[in-house]
Amino acid sequence: MKRLPIGIQTFRQIREQSYVYVDKTKEVLNLIQNYKYVFLSRPRRFGKSLFLDTLKETFEGNKELFERLYIYDKYSFEKFPVIKISWGGSFRTKEELYSIAFDNLKENQEKLEINCEADLPTACFRQLIRKTYEKYKKPVVILVDEYDKPILDNIDQIEIAKEAREFLRGFYTVIKDNDAYIRFAFLTGVSRFSRVSIFSGLNNLQDISLDPRYAYICGFTHNDLLTQFKEYLDGVDLEQVRKWYNGYNFLGKEKVYNPFDILLFLDRKDFDNYWFKSGTPTFLVKLLKERNYNTLEFENLQVSSSILDSFDIEDIEIETIMFQAGYLTIKEVQEIFGSKTFKLTFPNFEVRKSFNDFLLDYLVSNKSHKERYKLNLIQVLLEAKLDKLKDVLTSIYASVPYQLFTRKEIREGENYYQIVLYMYLAGSGIDVVVEDNTDKGRIDLTAIVLDKVYIFEFKTDGTEPIEQIRNRKYYEKYLNYKEVYIVGIQINTESKTVQSVKWEKIV
Repeated sequence: MKRLPIGIQTFRQIREQSYVYVDKTKEVLNLIQNYKYVFLSRPRRFGKSLFLDTLKETFEGNKELFERLYIYDKYSFEKFPVIKISWGGSFRTKEELYSIAFDNLKENQEKLEINCEADLPTACFRQLIRKTYEKYKKPVVILVDEYDKPILDNIDQIEIAKEAREFLRGFYTVIKDNDAYIRFAFLTGVSRFSRVSIFSGLNNLQDISLDPRYAYICGFTHNDLLTQFKEYLDGVDLEQVRKWYNGYNFLGKEKVYNPFDILLFLDRKDFDNYWFKSGTPTFLVKLLKERNYNTLEFENLQVSSSILDSFDIEDIEIETIMFQAGYLTIKEVQEIFGSKTFKLTFPNFEVRKSFNDFLLDYLVSNKSHKERYKLNLIQVLLEAKLDKLKDVLTSIYASVPYQLFTRKEIREGENYYQIVLYMYLAGSGIDVVVEDNTDKGRIDLTAIVLDKVYIFEFKTDGTEPIEQIRNRKYYEKYLNYKEVYIVGIQINTESKTVQSVKWEKIV
């Protein structure tokens, strides 16, 4: 049985030490035959570094590593000198950034046996390219991993982020200025900064991030799981695996798994939020809290293509960073009057549950109370003890004071009550549908708890919410479930409390 390549980003190690490898060399061949300058954006821990290393081994002519892979008998494996830059490490100051840059350049000089005499990283990079070309009589291949990390690491201290951006702009301009000496360049990272802000002048850079031809360049399809990891699937509930970890859409016909998640699951056979725990979105959650963002919108968020295209540190769009960082993915594409719009949503159960639970940690002052309220809510819904629901809701709303939401449309309407209950439901791992469409209108919230369905309607204007559910027969959509309950929650707008909870069992 081949081993699982958990945490391994080196192509040679995977091929020589009998690890499972999902063949991405068809994409490698297409890129090097058809492009010169390529950019790829993917969320963290999605296999970008391994793909970059695969490119390196290809250009260095190590054909023996590619036996039985797609590219093996289709490419000449001509050898080219390779410069590889990886922005790993800490970048909290300009000095640290310069130090990492020089470390990268020194490592490449030693490997290529080149000496650079320059006091600045950009000048050294320029010398390295030209001297390498002169020594090997071949154009140079440039591979840049995590091209944006110096900026993203400092997104919470804007002035340092700006300094990093200016440094990187000058550094990457060296690539443009040395076109005559370059065979191929590939840059990868999480964000898609505008070309004006980072790649000034490098206007022939081909962004393949949402090119359907390269939708599977990183990540695993469900078929990959069934074929390449077949030996690890004994006793595995594949539908649960798909629900937990599948769902990323880069405009291919199939959705993909994040490799980090699925490899750890196959190793441990335990459903957990592996990817989310590996890098919690502290800055993003702070931003959501500061801007009072309506998190209900993340279930079906309509955006234009411009929102997905680029990221600007001086005018941060929450939707952009949520998408590029992997907390949202494409659910649907629509074309309206010749312009594309995208509907975004959480990619899978892991991200939805973990993100809402993490957001609650920032909104609830007492974490132990939060966990108790979650357990109480789960128990009430599992056992259908709805006579206790008012007390549970009162505690839940008291844990997230409405004063935290300063936007008028949230504080003075029903949104606050929907948002808070939604976060508790989603953060508890309960399937929840927001603004649930029926042929007679939209349900505020629908919660599906195993074989039970709960239809929630909120009212703040004095009308009876349960009457609306009855009259419009929202429940008809779910009559195939074993038990269906309708729940009307009346809010007292003066005291900001739950005035009444009325419920009824339909089935």
